[in-house]
Amino acid sequence: MASQDHSYLHKKVMPIGTVCELTGLSERQIRYYEERKLIFPQRTDKGNRKYSFSDVESLMEIANKMEDGIQTAEIRKELLKRKEKNSEESLRNTMIKGQLNAQFHKGSIR
Repeated sequence: MASQDHSYLHKKVMPIGTVCELTGLSERQIRYYEERKLIFPQRTDKGNRKYSFSDVESLMEIANKMEDGIQTAEIRKELLKRKEKNSEESLRNTMIKGQLNAQFHKGSIR
């Protein structure tokens, strides 16, 4: 149920104008971060960008790092490392759940 509680964070529902209001960033800045492959909005059939609340959080983090003088290439490397770590953790959790289920079913057959 916890994943359902956070599913709204990842739904791409906000237009760029709303994201600008929430973050204080300009459309130009947001598009630049997209060009630098730091953010990945969804596109509608008409080509409009849609963002999620987690995208807004990422944009704020990116903007803060840029203000601190960190280059976009460094930010991208950090984001990739974080994504890899999350993937590894997710895989490990899936494997543990599988092992627990196997042990549970093995024990209930006896």
